[in-house]
Amino acid sequence: MLVEAYRDLKYLLNRGYRKSVALNFVSNHYQLGKKERHLLARCVFSDSWVEEVKRKLLRPHEVWGRVLAIDGFNVLITLESLLAGKAILCEDSLVRDLAYRGKYRPHEETEHNLKLIVSALAELSPQKAVLFYGKNNPGSGVVKAITERLLRELEVLGEVRLVRSPDYELKAFETVATADVGVIEKVEHVFDLSRFAGGLAGLEPLPLRGVLTSSSSLESLKRF
Repeated sequence: MLVEAYRDLKYLLNRGYRKSVALNFVSNHYQLGKKERHLLARCVFSDSWVEEVKRKLLRPHEVWGRVLAIDGFNVLITLESLLAGKAILCEDSLVRDLAYRGKYRPHEETEHNLKLIVSALAELSPQKAVLFYGKNNPGSGVVKAITERLLRELEVLGEVRLVRSPDYELKAFETVATADVGVIEKVEHVFDLSRFAGGLAGLEPLPLRGVLTSSSSLESLKRF
């Protein structure tokens, strides 16, 4: 059933239907649950979007010498989902989490996970890393302080900014680390920092096709 829903959604997207309209129609037709709808919403795209992201997506060695703007909580949350085995490699080759989250709250593994991100930056050697965290998030101050300390300790040139709207700030940069569609469509280059950091730790996301074609795709989604 989920495969058929995917095919129908893909058909409509490739013919120019708005995603919200197409997704609602397909989900209602197949009586999909919340998690199935969320999976399709996050990970299925028109062929034109997939090609656009393919043109923009940088390989790790291409980050060298660039100013890299980073969607802080987006990258951190996605990496944590990847570490938990709950991240999907979507059709546009970007990793996304399927968790329903409110505000990010620092926990006992936050510093370790941030260190994975900053270590990845040290490996990539951008000219400068600029990390944006939403200041309205209750954990932003703590995360900012940890990130700044790790940047110093690992000798990565960068800065951390608390801002009202990270999305707005990110759109002013040429190269951005995010999986946010609204930001990606406005910038020239994108890099999947979550996937790279996870890869350095020996982790790979679950492929969308594998989830869709699993002998029990509904069962596999229960883990998310």
